[in-house]
Amino acid sequence: MNSRIEETGFWDDTVAAREIMQERQSLEDNVSACHELSHQLADQVSLIELAENEGNEEVFDDALLALRLLEKEAFSYRIKSLLSGEVDANDTYLEIHPGAGGTESQDWARMLFSMYIRWAERSGYKTEIIEFNPGEEAGIKSATLLVKGLNAHGWLRMESGIHRLVRISPFDSGARRHTSFASVWVYPVVDDSISIEINESDVRTDTYRASGAGGQHVNKTDSAVRFTHIPTGIVVQCQNQRSQHKNRATAWSMLRARLYEREVELRESEAAEIAESKKDIGWGHQIRSYVLQPYQLVKDLRTGVESTNPQSVLDGEIDIFISAALSSRIRG
Repeated sequence: MNSRIEETGFWDDTVAAREIMQERQSLEDNVSACHELSHQLADQVSLIELAENEGNEEVFDDALLALRLLEKEAFSYRIKSLLSGEVDANDTYLEIHPGAGGTESQDWARMLFSMYIRWAERSGYKTEIIEFNPGEEAGIKSATLLVKGLNAHGWLRMESGIHRLVRISPFDSGARRHTSFASVWVYPVVDDSISIEINESDVRTDTYRASGAGGQHVNKTDSAVRFTHIPTGIVVQCQNQRSQHKNRATAWSMLRARLYEREVELRESEAAEIAESKKDIGWGHQIRSYVLQPYQLVKDLRTGVESTNPQSVLDGEIDIFISAALSSRIRG
C-alpha cells in the first residue's frame, strides 16, 4: 500500500485517495492493537508465574482478573475483524414491519424500532427516520431507519429476520398472554461506485400524504414517495422530507441498495445456500424470541445465546446477540 501512495498522481482522485488512507489507518490501528494485546498477555503470564513461585495470592488474583479482561478485549477485536464484507463498513437501512395481529403486533414493531435507536445511540451511531407509518391505535404499521457510521451495516446485518414477542397484552381487557411477530430487514447504503442498473419502466411510483411521527407536523401535500420494483416485488418508501423531489432521491437510493443486497444474497447462495434459508423465514421461523410473561427471557434461536433481562435488551443492549450471530456465521 505504501508504494501505491507514493505513486505519482495518487492524490489526483481525492475521494479514492482518502478511502485508501482511511483503510491504511484502520489496518495500522488493528496491527497496533494486536501487538498491544500480545504484550499485555505476556506481562500477565509472567506475573502469574512469579506469583506462583512466591506464593503471592493477591498478585495472582489481580493477574488472573487482567487476563479475563484481556480475553474480552481480544474477543471484541475478533468480532470487529469479521466485519470485512464488501459493504460491511457502509451505513445501513433498517426496515420494520409488524406481522398479523393488529395493534398488538404494531406495538411490538414500535418496541423493536425503539430498541434499535437505543442500540445506535449506545454504539455511537447517528440515526435518521426515513419512513414512519404509525398504527391506528398504537405502534407502527411500518418504519425505516437509516443508521450512519463506520460498520453500521456489518453490525446490524445479522438482525434481519423474524422477531417474536410473548407477553400479557396491555390491549387485552382480559389480560391474556399474546404472541406477536415483527420482521426486521437490514440492507446497506450503496454509493455511486457500485453499478446497479434499473430500468425506470420496471418501477411503479406512488405518491401519498406523509404521516407524522410522534405528533410531528404532517405534510399537506402528497410529498411521500413509494417505489415498487415490478420484476422483484421490492417496495421502498420515503417520507422524511417535505420535498417530493428529495423523497424521490432517497427512495431511489434505497431501491438501489435493496437490489444490490439481493444480488449479493444470490451470489452467496451458490456457496452457502443463504438465499434458500431466507425463503424459509416466515411467521413461524423467527430468529429471536422475547418472553416477558410468564417468565423473562430473550433467546437467539440461531446461536442459543440468552438473556434473562429483557428490559435491558429492549433498551438496546443487543451486542451479545449480534456478536454471537456474526461469530457463528463465520464458523459455519
